[in-house]
Amino acid sequence: MTSTVPAPGTRRTAGSALQAVLLDMDGTLVDTEGFWWDVEVEVFAALGHTLDDSWRHVVVGGPMTRSAGFLIEATGADITLDELTVLLNEGFEDRIGRDLPMMPGAARLLAELSEHRVPTALVSASHRRIIDRVLTRLGAHHFSLTVAGDEVSRTKPHPDPYLLAASGLGADPARCAVIEDTATGVAAAEAAGCHVVAVPSVAPIAPAARRTVVTSLEEVDLTFLRGLMPETVR
Repeated sequence: MTSTVPAPGTRRTAGSALQAVLLDMDGTLVDTEGFWWDVEVEVFAALGHTLDDSWRHVVVGGPMTRSAGFLIEATGADITLDELTVLLNEGFEDRIGRDLPMMPGAARLLAELSEHRVPTALVSASHRRIIDRVLTRLGAHHFSLTVAGDEVSRTKPHPDPYLLAASGLGADPARCAVIEDTATGVAAAEAAGCHVVAVPSVAPIAPAARRTVVTSLEEVDLTFLRGLMPETVR
C-alpha cells in the first residue's frame, strides 16, 4: 500500500455529502492498544524498570517517538530512542503474529464501505512495518490508501496525517468522517476539519461539536456516517 496514491476506481460516494471515511487502526479496527502497553511493560522490565499503570493513558494513541520518549524520561532507562523504537516494534510484531483480534463491528463496517465503493483510508501513528503486517488481517483491498506515522513529518495529534489522506482521496476534509479511539487521534482529525466518530478504547472521550461518541463500531454503518454530514449536495 502507498500513503499517497488512491487505488484505481476510487470515487466519491454518490448521493451523499460524505466524500471519504478515514479510520485509525490500533484500538479502532484491531484490539491492539493493550498489546502496545504489554510490550512496553515487558521491554522496560528487561531494562530493570517497572512502568506505572497511570502512564498508560499518557502514551496511548500517540506517535511512538512521543510515547517512547516519555517512558525513557519517566524511568531514566539507559536506552536511546532509536534503540527503544526497534525493541517496541519487534515486540509488537511478535504479538500480532500470534494473535490479532478485530474490534467488534470492524469487519462488517469495512466490508460495507468496500461494497458501496466509499473512498477509505487507514490513518495510523504506527510505523509502516506494523501497518503492513496488520493489513494482512484487515484486508488491504478495503483501503484506497494508507498513511503511517513514520511517513509524515508531524503525526497525530497534528492534522497532517488526516490532511494527507483527504488530499490523496481527492476529498474535502470537512466532508470526511474520521473514526478514532483516543483523544490524540480525535485532536488530529478535528484539527484537520473532519467530523469525528469517537469509539473510546482506553480513556473516556466526551461528545463535542462535530464529534459523535459511540460505544462500539457495531453502532456505525454507512447510513450513520452519511447522517453526520451536512445536507446532501445537489
